[in-house]
Amino acid sequence: MLTGSLAILHDNTSHGEDNYLTRDLGDGNFLDVVLDGVTGHGGDEASGSVADALNQANITGPDDIVAILEELNTDFHQVGGGRFLLTTASAALYLNERLHIVSVGDSPIYVIRPDAYEQYSGRMGGLIRLGVSKAVGAEAGLSVFRTEVDLSSSDRLVCCTDGVSDNLLGDELMEIVRESADAEEASNRVKALVDQHIEQGRDIRFRGGRFRHDDETAIFRFFADG
Repeated sequence: MLTGSLAILHDNTSHGEDNYLTRDLGDGNFLDVVLDGVTGHGGDEASGSVADALNQANITGPDDIVAILEELNTDFHQVGGGRFLLTTASAALYLNERLHIVSVGDSPIYVIRPDAYEQYSGRMGGLIRLGVSKAVGAEAGLSVFRTEVDLSSSDRLVCCTDGVSDNLLGDELMEIVRESADAEEASNRVKALVDQHIEQGRDIRFRGGRFRHDDETAIFRFFADG
């Protein structure tokens, strides 16, 4: 059984439309979810509704998560017509020694290993937008990314919204997570660097690019053998 430390970075002062969920499912199993509501499109209501539904549901596997997202997608699209009630949703479900990733939209999930890292869904940095067509509520049919991953006690898991991932270089995030003693240290260091970049304003990766104010949400998990 994997155990370890958990920390949450959540700064919703820019738009108030991020949400997150962490659930202890017992026997070392857990569910982590980050949600980035689309600004100006009822994102706060959409992200909150998805978080509430996943918190209340009986989660026995990734199919349960997909079913909830599909049901809410239908509801959101009927009400908002693809223009209102929009949110990303990226979920990491650890169940029976297997990590299941379910994602709609561009909020990234990373498994950071001692000598490499893997990114699932989303993007790390960059100004190219996937648009709202991938969001929950945007289309009548939902586009869901799914995969399964093996975890070991040396791995570290990060789920975040683009207020974090767009304001850090990939190597910066990986270095902080690898060098931190626990999840709380990683969360504090990431928050400090994101704030520093936003204060600087200029994004040296792209000509004319800038770091930007946005809601910032991330869930950090550091593992150890239980």
